[in-house]
Order: sequence, then C-alpha cells, then structure tokens
Amino acid sequence: MASLSRRQVINLYRMMIRESQKFPTYNYRTYALRRIKDGFRENMKVENPKALDVLLSQAHESLALIKRQVSVGQMYTSQRTILEDRSHH
Repeated sequence: MASLSRRQVINLYRMMIRESQKFPTYNYRTYALRRIKDGFRENMKVENPKALDVLLSQAHESLALIKRQVSVGQMYTSQRTILEDRSHH
C-alpha cells in the first residue's frame, strides 16, 4: 500500500470512529464502532489499487451516512440505558 493511501485510510478510519462516538444512543454507537473496526480489520491486507479505491469510496459513503444519522439522532432525545448511566459514574 502506498504511503499516501495508508495515510488516507488511517485518517478515514479515525474520522469514522470520531463521528460514530457522537451517536447519542448507546446501541447505535457501539454497533457503528464495532462495524467500523471489523470492516477495516477485514480489509487490512488488501493491496490491489482498484480494490482499495472501491473500499475507500465505500468508506467515504459510510462516513457521510454516519454523519447524517448522527445529525438525525441528535434531534431526538432518548432515555439513557443502564450501561450508559454506569459508565458515567
């Protein structure tokens, strides 16, 4: 993987993680974080430039989706779960 591509992938991964941490709902947040980590882990060994371009394009689309969902989720308040209450003590 080219240095620039590797840097792009790492930056994209970080942006997706940061954006997913903004989900107001615990279940959405943990699901998104798990899917992102699993997806990047599965494709860690991909070196084919065309395949990388496709994966990067899909990841950018996913990031845009996450941003939209976070915005929608923040418009509506929901009750905190027991797990969220415990983690803030």
